[in-house]
Amino acid sequence: MSVIEQDVKTTVDELLKAISTKNVISDPIEVGDNVVITITKVGLGFGTGKGESKSASGPMGGGEGAGGAAGVSPMAIVVIHKSTPGPAGVEVKSLVPPSGIGKAIGDIATTVMQGMKEEKEKKNQEKTM
Repeated sequence: MSVIEQDVKTTVDELLKAISTKNVISDPIEVGDNVVITITKVGLGFGTGKGESKSASGPMGGGEGAGGAAGVSPMAIVVIHKSTPGPAGVEVKSLVPPSGIGKAIGDIATTVMQGMKEEKEKKNQEKTM
């Protein structure tokens, strides 16, 4: 196996360790009556390169290398309240502020839901008259 092949293999093996499921979804942690699970985002970068000099008039040379990086960022916490059954006992708390698009979609959804609520209330009032 060439040096570059060994470098690539070593780099890929280390990156695979970084993207392990345990690095994305943590083991549950019990805190009082709650179970807390953290959710993270994993980012990866990888590159290889090789260069050679084949000059007829000068010295020949070459080089090769491989490298990679991984980053892990917390994104959310899932809190499960043991004393509250069903979906009501599960909370997902974001640890990052919404993006501009996410905020706009949330605002639009809130406006639409409010309009639907008002229409329903209006129809209910008309039925009782």
